Amino acid sequence: MTIKLNIGDKAPNFSCKNEKGELVSLKDFKGKNLVLYFYPKDDTPGCTAEACDLRDNYQSFLSKGFEILGVSPDSEKKHQKFIDKHELPFSLLADEDHAVAEAYGVWGEKSMYGKKYMGILRTTFVIDAKGKLSNIIEKVDTKAHSKQLI
Repeated sequence: MTIKLNIGDKAPNFSCKNEKGELVSLKDFKGKNLVLYFYPKDDTPGCTAEACDLRDNYQSFLSKGFEILGVSPDSEKKHQKFIDKHELPFSLLADEDHAVAEAYGVWGEKSMYGKKYMGILRTTFVIDAKGKLSNIIEKVDTKAHSKQLI
């Protein structure tokens, strides 16, 4: 059964390792606004466009009091390569067992070339300083994602 989160819901707690092997939890962002974006895979065209758009507008997010955190099933090592290659200023979580994605209801059935498989449903959650969901974007425009958020 897939969880369906709504604006106003309390954001599900999580703990997951980032690209440096450090444990990152939702409680680390208490009192801050957080853009938590789920994406399928490092270094694919859509995911790279999305990450680079967020990178290019990172200062705007910081000036408005937002932190950014990306989540995908890729390993810590793959995340570090992706960050280095594209000079990403924010952390990426290695959700290899997709526990975080499942908690947010974004691990689901996808289809490509007629084949069905399980994977990340590209979605972004904006979590306010009180830990509540203030925005959910399910139709992500990878090339202009910052405009959808700011």
